[in-house]
Amino acid sequence: MIKYLGSKRTLVPVLSKLAEASGAKTSLDLFTGTTRVAQAFKNLGQHVTATDLASYSYVFSKTWIELDALAQNQNDLNDALAYLNSVPGQPGYFTKSFCEDARYFQPKNGEKVDAIRNRIEAEFKDSWMYFPLLTSLILAADRVDSTTGIQMAFLKQWSSRSNTNLIMKDPGLLPGLGTAVQGDVIELASQLGSVDLAYLDPPYNQHRYFANYHVWETLVRWDSPESYGIANKRIDVRDEGTKSAFNSKKTMASSLAKVVEDLKCETMILSYNNESWLSRDELFALVEPKGKVQILDFDFKRYVGAQIGVYNKLGKKVGEPGHARNIEHIVLAGPKATVDRMSAAILG
Repeated sequence: MIKYLGSKRTLVPVLSKLAEASGAKTSLDLFTGTTRVAQAFKNLGQHVTATDLASYSYVFSKTWIELDALAQNQNDLNDALAYLNSVPGQPGYFTKSFCEDARYFQPKNGEKVDAIRNRIEAEFKDSWMYFPLLTSLILAADRVDSTTGIQMAFLKQWSSRSNTNLIMKDPGLLPGLGTAVQGDVIELASQLGSVDLAYLDPPYNQHRYFANYHVWETLVRWDSPESYGIANKRIDVRDEGTKSAFNSKKTMASSLAKVVEDLKCETMILSYNNESWLSRDELFALVEPKGKVQILDFDFKRYVGAQIGVYNKLGKKVGEPGHARNIEHIVLAGPKATVDRMSAAILG
């Protein structure tokens, strides 16, 4: 799984226990990101619908949530991976933008990305393997990058992992069926149908995933966009149309309230934290119309970028480290018997 700001890796065991205790057969993961939580729910045997606006997230959902591993020919995927790994590197837009103009990857690996991505588009576009191969390529690139995890800057010196050669690996499909949906959650919430359990993990602040992971967005779209700034971000990062209501303090609360109101679910789990714009009491009031509410709090270490500070292209420190830990709120709302059962699974 790629390095991802806001990843619920440390919370997945808790969320899995909650989902299992809910007794849900169908679930929804809004703002799915890397699909960690959606995968966990799918592993419980639930039919999961995973949604996100990002193109790279849609690729992950098509790979890990929508595809059924038992219905695909694994040998075909293995052969495709071996073939693509054998393709010689060829410099192109990716190498120029992200290895030379910016230093996210060493040129040898950028050249491999260029060559492999071109082959995927030309030879696998109409294959069931298209999305798994794109997922594999993103994972391979992530293993050899030279960042602290987000693509707003890169390290002054090449990271040790960037010296290794890019190699695509089996992304590991999951058995079972699911659904991948790409779009704005505000528009989708009322259209997704009824589910037993809905999980929401909205953005916490003004920092946008479209900007933080613009390299993955470009790798998936493969559209050679104009770029700007030290981070060589896509020019459309500046467009109003790529900005989310959840990244504005003025519109975040009302937007989340609308989504909660529009969702057709019996039980809801909402992740949030104490670095965000809404207080614990505001979260309680926001989901209270769904039924009984209980909030569980968890203390976690923050991501590495918050601990080492921020550096510009010349290696000059331009931002100080932040606090080292935060509190993650897990808000449960739904029928009293279900919420009590879910809480007991964690609290005993």
